[in-house]
Amino acid sequence: MPSPLPPDVDEQAISLIRGFAMDAPLAAKSGHQGTAMALAPLGHVLFSRVMKYDPTDPEWPDRDRFVLSNGHASILQYSLLYLAGMGLELDDIKAFRSWESATPGHPEARHTAGVEVTTGPLGQGFGDAVGMAIAERVLRARFGPQVVDHHTFVIAGDGCFMEGISHEAASLAGHIGLGRLICVYDDNRITIDGPTALSYTDDVGARFAAYGWHVEYLGETADDCDALEAALQAAKADEAQPTLLVLRSHVGYPSPDHTDDHLAHGNPFTAEDVARTKAVMGIPDEPFWSPPEVVTAYREATAERAKPVRATWDEALAALDAEERAAWDAAWQATGIAGWEDALPTFEQGESIATRQAIAKVVGACLPLFPGLVSGAADLTGNTGTKLPDGTEAQTAEHPGGRQLYYGIREHAMGAALVGMACHGGILPLGGTFFVFLDYMRPPVRLAAVSQAKAVFVFSHDSVGVGEDGPTHQPVEHLATLRAIPGLQVIRPADANETVAAWRAAVASDGPTVLVLTRQNVTVCTDGSAVARGAGIVRAADGDTDLVIVATGSEVALAITAAERLESAGTPTRVVSLPSWDRFAAAGEDYRRQLFPDGVPVLSVEAATTFGWERYADDSIGIDRFGASAPGDVVLEKLGINLDHVVERATALVTRSAPTSEGSS
Repeated sequence: MPSPLPPDVDEQAISLIRGFAMDAPLAAKSGHQGTAMALAPLGHVLFSRVMKYDPTDPEWPDRDRFVLSNGHASILQYSLLYLAGMGLELDDIKAFRSWESATPGHPEARHTAGVEVTTGPLGQGFGDAVGMAIAERVLRARFGPQVVDHHTFVIAGDGCFMEGISHEAASLAGHIGLGRLICVYDDNRITIDGPTALSYTDDVGARFAAYGWHVEYLGETADDCDALEAALQAAKADEAQPTLLVLRSHVGYPSPDHTDDHLAHGNPFTAEDVARTKAVMGIPDEPFWSPPEVVTAYREATAERAKPVRATWDEALAALDAEERAAWDAAWQATGIAGWEDALPTFEQGESIATRQAIAKVVGACLPLFPGLVSGAADLTGNTGTKLPDGTEAQTAEHPGGRQLYYGIREHAMGAALVGMACHGGILPLGGTFFVFLDYMRPPVRLAAVSQAKAVFVFSHDSVGVGEDGPTHQPVEHLATLRAIPGLQVIRPADANETVAAWRAAVASDGPTVLVLTRQNVTVCTDGSAVARGAGIVRAADGDTDLVIVATGSEVALAITAAERLESAGTPTRVVSLPSWDRFAAAGEDYRRQLFPDGVPVLSVEAATTFGWERYADDSIGIDRFGASAPGDVVLEKLGINLDHVVERATALVTRSAPTSEGSS
């Protein structure tokens, strides 16, 4: 369709973007102008002609999603948000990469209006976009195209496609025929080190075609707005498979000195470089050139484009009946329909069940009341408790509403897709794998915390209790590393009842949650209440407390048994379950003193590294070495996670902590 802007405004808008792309890095003394300069026409076409969005409401649910996977080119996105009237103003552009600005060095979700996902590490945004497209498909199947009918656009470069995550995510998207996902491959053939030929000779188009993508080669059209629009509109019409548009661009264009120069990628232009380039462009050599008439025309045009589409959508949403509207609201709040907690299972004291099996019962009971719940695993659905009840459709092109996702052995892509679904909205994504494979998906778990994406990560087989698979599959150090991530809720429940409470906590959270679960059966020994404040007393001492044993996960039952033996020998012992360090820290110092009274020695027991336990315990039983291959109960016994060892260490701690006769006189 014809541009909604006059030709001179089209041209000036592109020049404005390119000017900002040089001026902002120069002012910040920080680089990455080259890609933004080259892709200014593409961004302009997307925001002025192709994408559906409402600049007055950046969170409108039925907007097209835009992901800049090569997030180092963030000034491109900020320039477009500024032009479109999405909330950024000229002072924000001038504050690029400065403290507390709305325009940080890489796009950050929940920080800048119009930024959908946090894209820093290359390739993550591409994986997020796959998750966003899955979310759109599931919601459209559930609620109908009247209220869900949009596309996901992603720009990615050579760096994104060198990273391994792109292989996993592209393979998954092609396998499930994920139409409505459109990726523009910025084929500029430049990396920081120099030309891509130094390290990279992949035929990216052929690779994507092999994955099941539709591939179009756009050639030298990076400055042809009409050709770009035609290609993007054609891609939108392909519902059967994702589309890759291969665009040959020239980093730093139209600089007379640094076009196709790798220095234009990472290093800021000098003032002279900027002046010479602006002369070629025919715009004034002034910082942050921004003609008011151009900005006004752009914003008026984008607002006018949105009005009829938004009005039609508002009418469709209003037409939903009460039941559908309740489901819609629950989905977009990433929670359940009112009364969902009544469906949660309960477990009897003394029952024996692995917490991975308990989460499966919890999620299965909730599924009918959670219209946005999507669950899956990296080839381990049954093993991790993320398999939905029999009869649940798998997510495929033939079943677009399927809520069971089979990610295959693609942990990294799964993690990014979970973040993408959460950032899209309308979906509560749940994904599982063995705890040791956190190593393969740590980047998206961290980015979930950075962006406060409400995703639930399930990691089962949480200790040396895995057994015969040996040290490669026994994640003794992983729990400590997760606890170190700010903004990440980490819960290792003691038993099935704490698992139920952990699910409640995950649903109530505004950000990501990690559930760390057992392979082996554990005795139900709590009422689950410790999760609410991160820790709680699960066994009170008989009389004055002489010792506190604090434990997590499967070791809580062991601690309770040890306390009973200690008490029978004359040492009144309290047991504290501490399933969540972050929740416990938020409960405050007064609550901590209630659980751990001053002067009472504390022994921690956890089948993992003791790193960090010094903040709570005077002595710690743990595993500060890699594991071993043998039956799980044998490994736990040999490595000191056993009753006799706990009682022995507890007795020694109490003896050491007892006041001397001189100290008590």
